[in-house]
Amino acid sequence: MKVIVCENYDEMSAKAFGVMKELLDAKKDAVLGLATGSSPVGLYKEMIQYHKDGYSYKDIKSYNLDEYVGIDRKDPQSYYTFMYENLFKDIDLNNTHVPYGNTEADCKAYEDALSEVSIDLQVLGIGQNGHIGFNEPGTPFEELTHIVDLTENTREANARFFDNDINKVPTQAITMGIGTIMKSKKVLLVANGENKADAVKAMIEGPIDTACAASALQNHADVVVVLDKAAASKLSK
Repeated sequence: MKVIVCENYDEMSAKAFGVMKELLDAKKDAVLGLATGSSPVGLYKEMIQYHKDGYSYKDIKSYNLDEYVGIDRKDPQSYYTFMYENLFKDIDLNNTHVPYGNTEADCKAYEDALSEVSIDLQVLGIGQNGHIGFNEPGTPFEELTHIVDLTENTREANARFFDNDINKVPTQAITMGIGTIMKSKKVLLVANGENKADAVKAMIEGPIDTACAASALQNHADVVVVLDKAAASKLSK
């Protein structure tokens, strides 16, 4: 696990894009795993700028980690909308996939689609409780795409997107499982802010334990973690 600590969010985003750019330049038909949330937005801005500078994503494929259950794709708070607003509308990446649905069949269909490709680079954020994707504490590491009941901690953290009303936050999500994420050839995790420091420490320095879903990444052969100083503030090394 390679850990890069940056001064601030903008530097973190630029460093993370540097990792992605190596792949984009080497493999024009790369498969990207993408994440939602505030952490990767700066990275996506860098991707957009690279397109404005002349890079084409027309042969790239992308597969998103997760989506809320029970809200329409066109809902302003859906992750489908988030990806459109923060990345897809501004680049020529047309082969995009975002999970959708609420049944085991929906989960299997997405997992089957993923099994036909190999994700070259999986972008991740990390939740305050150590979740990656929507894999909450206690999720078995071998779990594949599944429906998850969101913890109160996660729903409270996301309430800011729902008029600060936890009652408006969906109670379930469909997510790639930890087992799915671990199949990626390379993982790029970005985290910023003091509120992520405990989760980052548990992921990197804590035991490999389902209590911190992200700790599974210690078992992955190629992980780059890019942090701002605040998110790295509790690391001892």
